[in-house]
Amino acid sequence: MRPGTAVLGNVGTLGDERMRAAVFFFVVLVLFASPSHGEMYRWVDGNGTVHFADDPSSIPEKYRSDAESRKTPKDLPSARKEEKPATASSTGKPSEPEGIDVPLARSGEVWVTEVTLNGRTRQPFIVDTGASFTLISRQTASNLGVTIDESTPFLPVVTASDVILNPLITLRSVRVGKAEVENVDALVHNLPGQTAGLLGNSFLSKFRVVIDSGKGKMVLFRQEGNLSPDRPGGYGKEYWIGRFQYYHSILYALNKVKATYERGEIRKEVTRINNSIRYFENQLAELERKASFAGVPRNWRE
Repeated sequence: MRPGTAVLGNVGTLGDERMRAAVFFFVVLVLFASPSHGEMYRWVDGNGTVHFADDPSSIPEKYRSDAESRKTPKDLPSARKEEKPATASSTGKPSEPEGIDVPLARSGEVWVTEVTLNGRTRQPFIVDTGASFTLISRQTASNLGVTIDESTPFLPVVTASDVILNPLITLRSVRVGKAEVENVDALVHNLPGQTAGLLGNSFLSKFRVVIDSGKGKMVLFRQEGNLSPDRPGGYGKEYWIGRFQYYHSILYALNKVKATYERGEIRKEVTRINNSIRYFENQLAELERKASFAGVPRNWRE
């Protein structure tokens, strides 16, 4: 699976009275194996994000052959050495930057952590390494004083019974533990239950994420490192390729959605989708500018 495609779908067709638009955003709730017994599988996606699952059939086929089988903490109570940062003495290579520990709490079948938005609002968010965007509730957006108007990009979001357009806004900052990222894209969309939001890859992609289900924590390792010939701008090849594929995938899906709306002559939605296309075209142009300045090879940007 290419980075970004976890949230992409296919263009729909006209129903009896209502457009069934393509849904490119799909919230994937990652289910973790119970830490009490049985076998667990570890796999790493194209972004370098670590996932755990107790059912091998839930692993995307592309990564299934490389998944590692592991015992849960009851069978292997000691910390897993392969998840610790490598050291110079053991590998002969420079040691990995120290990770940032973030406590997690179990809520049903998902992990939840405390997130601080714009330096002022602290709320519990579901941690979802399979979702492209961070989500905040409409009430949270209102509390933060977020302005939503005709220039705001709107994206199609699937619910249990419908497809709706939801606004995409930019949060000034998102902080989890001691890890903070500025200018984070977030969709305004209410989740079921009392959870205030969802922490997705618009934040998590800035880090390599390790979920330690046995200890109930998430460890974040910053993607950005020292400049070197193989790390232009401080980032490696997988990061640059992933970011470009992410924007290209979203723009491809948005243009297919636009064509569907145009065939249905739904002008209001076409205007909103055009705003979204312009937004992501600008984001891609800015990424291209940064990549050119950093000397990123052209074949990493396709």
